[in-house]
Amino acid sequence: MRKVRVLVVDDSALMRQLLSQLLRSDPEIEVVGTATDPSAARAKIQALAPDVLTLDVEMPKEDGISFLGHLMQTQPMPVVMVSSLTQRGCETTLRALELGAVDFVTKPKLDMERGTLQLGAELIEKLKAAARSRVRRRAGRPPAAFERAPSPPSAMTLRTTQKVIAIGASTGGTEAIRAVLTALPPNAPPIVIVQHMPPVFTSHFARRLDGLCRVRVKEASDGDVLLDGHVLIAPGGEAHLEVVRSGANYSVRLVKAPPVGHHRPSVDVMFHSCARAVGPNAVGAILTGMGADGARGLLAMRRAGAKTLAEDESTCVVFGMPREAIACGAAEHVVPLDRMAGTLLRAAQEARSGRRADERDEAGQAFAPGRLG
Repeated sequence: MRKVRVLVVDDSALMRQLLSQLLRSDPEIEVVGTATDPSAARAKIQALAPDVLTLDVEMPKEDGISFLGHLMQTQPMPVVMVSSLTQRGCETTLRALELGAVDFVTKPKLDMERGTLQLGAELIEKLKAAARSRVRRRAGRPPAAFERAPSPPSAMTLRTTQKVIAIGASTGGTEAIRAVLTALPPNAPPIVIVQHMPPVFTSHFARRLDGLCRVRVKEASDGDVLLDGHVLIAPGGEAHLEVVRSGANYSVRLVKAPPVGHHRPSVDVMFHSCARAVGPNAVGAILTGMGADGARGLLAMRRAGAKTLAEDESTCVVFGMPREAIACGAAEHVVPLDRMAGTLLRAAQEARSGRRADERDEAGQAFAPGRLG
């Protein structure tokens, strides 16, 4: 098997040495070179033709984000960001993902010995996934914010609904989730999301989405009620998110339990809770991501009568989680990302009306099992 060729870009000599040492411990990875800043990286990219870059989020000599934006416009290639757990680090990392970075890892802060081992294992896994990912040319412009006029609470806004949409994602998921949520109307059914992210990042991600979408987006708190037009994102790294029945309503419960399949929060945990609590009134969707988290939970949802979707390979950054869901029979429909929002809404409408999935919608278009779009 051909080794994954990696170029390490970081202004810190210590970090370059540490990352190179960690990566060389894996026989399937070859560190072809290092660069101290984006200017040096440009020359190394041309000379060494790496498969993937690691790129420091914050570098003093030259703006790494500007470098990334230019790279994705002129020579798109897989990039994994190396980020710090700070407010500025979170915002810059999310901007990097918007510009086309495949994924990111966070630098260890306190326990360097243990943190370094965790960093190495995570970085190796993500670099291998990034090398197989689909990287597309980006325009380099930030998404436009939606000017949402404030409106007084109304019965429509505050009432709950019997339908719940649950979405799980990992690598490439931040942009996939943004694409889905920005296409939804303000009265969309309530949505719960698990996106694999570290602590701190999910709150910044939720606030960023809230400024872009017509639906309201927030990081979930224990006991939050599910409402029309509202999206709850599971807090990263702290607890699993479960959907529970609360009288006539649905709410979320944050459960501090060990990771499931190396993930906390776990998509499987959320999907299994939807199968138990919501049953045929739920819609589940699994988007781009590496690994298999969510496949068994989505299968449980389908067996409980829920509508289930998986993102089509053609639009996935990493076709791991959707592939596993399709392979085990969990996905009733396979949908490209640009049609995911509309399909989720139609599926929720069918859950409300009790129509079969192979019947025609109001526009006369078939909603048949299998590949859509």
